[in-house]
Amino acid sequence: MAKNKFKGLAVVEALIIMALSGELAWQVFLKDRFGKDPEAVTASTDVSDDPQVRTRAVIEKEESIYQLDGKKILMNDSTYGEIFWPVFSDVPACKLDMESIVTRNGYSFYREGGKVTSIAGVDVSDYQGEIDWKKVKESGIDFAMIRIGYRTYGGGDITLDENFRKNLKAADEAGLKVGVYFFSQALNEKEAIEEADKVIDAISGYNITYPVVYDWELIYGDNARTDKITVEDLADSCIAFCERVKSAGYKPMIYQNKSTAMFKLDLPRLKEYDFWLAEYGKKPTYYYNYQMWQYSSTGTVPGINGEVDLNISFKDYSK
Repeated sequence: MAKNKFKGLAVVEALIIMALSGELAWQVFLKDRFGKDPEAVTASTDVSDDPQVRTRAVIEKEESIYQLDGKKILMNDSTYGEIFWPVFSDVPACKLDMESIVTRNGYSFYREGGKVTSIAGVDVSDYQGEIDWKKVKESGIDFAMIRIGYRTYGGGDITLDENFRKNLKAADEAGLKVGVYFFSQALNEKEAIEEADKVIDAISGYNITYPVVYDWELIYGDNARTDKITVEDLADSCIAFCERVKSAGYKPMIYQNKSTAMFKLDLPRLKEYDFWLAEYGKKPTYYYNYQMWQYSSTGTVPGINGEVDLNISFKDYSK
């Protein structure tokens, strides 16, 4: 009886060894065939080349590396006075010549070789009401960034602007180059993707030649759902939105003011995306690279009632 018992155990052990050997051989085959672990092959999603397929961003983390030559970025703080950061070695610095920025009659321009090379623009939302885009174009404005909608900072609800369709159509028909932006209060990657999808669906069929912009902002003077968002979650949200937009065939961009960019954005992780800087004044002082500059929130333009944001683009995205 004992002999048969041990014989049975030996058979079971042999079967287990054979099963494990087979699994190991299968893993080796998969790794040789696909160049990755079997778990990665099983978990991956088959994304076709169809441009309508929207992909999810691969969120990568990386360590920031500072310059070793002593370069500093100086800013002023209400508590500490003058403060500084060492310069990131791998984030491109602004190469614009500040002496080439000129302001006349409340409008700013960038001149190279005696010629104006910047492009004049406005950004609008429902706050501007009805807009006569023909008059806007005739006044010398060449591009418009139109808000598609926003997420509320209290309840987190997504709301589309009532006038965005009318503005997209009328601005394009008047001959302006058109881009769009979304005011985000996303807390994480999932919510940022939800916002990007809303924007992509909303602008389908319109002639969008300028960037699709992620406009995440701090809320001042009130409690907001985003008050305690981490630097990592904010960077993940920026990347998720931008990559979703890129997968739909549009040019992604991040909008931010100078202070929030320096205090809150993980710039080394976001350096691949074009940047729209908000810094009001005659000349920007932001150290790193940017492609658009919002220089005033109190501009006046024929065809637009009340005050409007004024911008210049150093790059013609329509080409």
